[in-house]
Amino acid sequence: MGEDVADLTALELRAAFDRGETTPRAAAEAVLARIDRLDEQVNAFCLLDEPTTLAAADAATERLRRGDSRGALDGIPVSIKDVLLTTGWPTLRGSRTTDPDQPWDADGPSVARLREHGAVFVGKTTTPELAWKGVTDGPLTGVTRNPWDTSRTAGGSSGGGAAAVALGMAPLTLGTDGGGSVRIPGSFCGIFALKPTYGLVPHYPSSPFGTLAHVGPMTRTVADAALLLDAVAVPDPRDWSALPAPTASFLDGLDAGVRGLRIAYSPDLGYIEVDPAIAEQVAAAAAVFTELGATVEEVGPGFADPVADFHTLWFSGAAKSLETLSRTQLAELDPGLREIAEQGAGYSALDYLTANACRAALGAVMGDFHQRYDLLLTPTMPVAAFEAGMEVPAGSAEARWTSWTRFTYPFNMTQQPAASVPCGFTSDGLPIGLQVVGPRHADAMVLAACHAFEQARPWHRRRPPLLAAG
Repeated sequence: MGEDVADLTALELRAAFDRGETTPRAAAEAVLARIDRLDEQVNAFCLLDEPTTLAAADAATERLRRGDSRGALDGIPVSIKDVLLTTGWPTLRGSRTTDPDQPWDADGPSVARLREHGAVFVGKTTTPELAWKGVTDGPLTGVTRNPWDTSRTAGGSSGGGAAAVALGMAPLTLGTDGGGSVRIPGSFCGIFALKPTYGLVPHYPSSPFGTLAHVGPMTRTVADAALLLDAVAVPDPRDWSALPAPTASFLDGLDAGVRGLRIAYSPDLGYIEVDPAIAEQVAAAAAVFTELGATVEEVGPGFADPVADFHTLWFSGAAKSLETLSRTQLAELDPGLREIAEQGAGYSALDYLTANACRAALGAVMGDFHQRYDLLLTPTMPVAAFEAGMEVPAGSAEARWTSWTRFTYPFNMTQQPAASVPCGFTSDGLPIGLQVVGPRHADAMVLAACHAFEQARPWHRRRPPLLAAG
């Protein structure tokens, strides 16, 4: 099957293993060949270790030959965002200030679960420094580019993982999302991405951005995301905020559909300017849910933009993450990160507590909203992917990434599950994402709704032209 194996989803790969049509070794070779052919054009990976990857694939091949599978992901290639600890590989978090020459002898909780399931680790994917912004570029690893148009950004901060999945460089990746960081690149790169309910996927060490930061799956299909979430949604004693394990498989619940659900559709949350082409595609996507048997009403949750409170929480986290750095190290940082950290250092404890109180009030608004509506639909992004290497689109009146991610960060503040599913393309061939938001702990409902939409409108089958041109 050659490099074509790289185009299979994780579930298709697993079935092909079972039928003896291919092996984990062949799958690993295929994704490594895809990386070798295309990664220079997108810069999705900051670490590759072919001998380790192939050794793990050989071990999985032998296990499957003996009928001794380790788990649901045995032999499946997976990439890992370079903020998640991985035994034997440096986790630099995109920063020159992290010393690579130190013991790397622990897995983060989600990485540990993948290893227990026999997943084959392909490498670490690029992130902006300390995952601080909604695009992926930085002094250490350079600029990560969009598979659909390499002059454009892949989004961030999980941009490397999104580019990798879109190009078949691994069917599964783990990302993190503190203000949209799986959903932004998911939308820009035309893949599925889920920010689960906070605590469903444990995180250690805890993020300096606190309980805004979630770990979540990024995949080509919703079913693959459910498969990955089943593996990593397991409590870990190192995370004091971890939730109990789910009582049912997310994969088994995918076919629940949306018939009978009450769904709200807000084209702008009441305060966001959206590109007309995106607005048109998202409105058409919302109408599909009516075809699928849901009751859809155009209505917003009725909150004002919480950006000031988000900045207080986010910029304070940045300041905390840099507090031990020397003057020389600070000079090496991404200038934007240094700027927000300086602003964050000026906030008082009262400022922080006030922002948390506003966050709690926002959570109450959404809790009440979901008494009336099971799900909320919005655009994921108000704009399509813009010039790579820029924090904001050209001509923007604002300097920070939060000026164009207003649909995503509110739902980090409320800790709700929120996903981005492909729902169309611009006239320039750039992907558009539909955001599906559910109440806390309703991850299964969000996944089932996205799966129903994906089956009705299979935009995921359209692949980046780079695959053919590469």
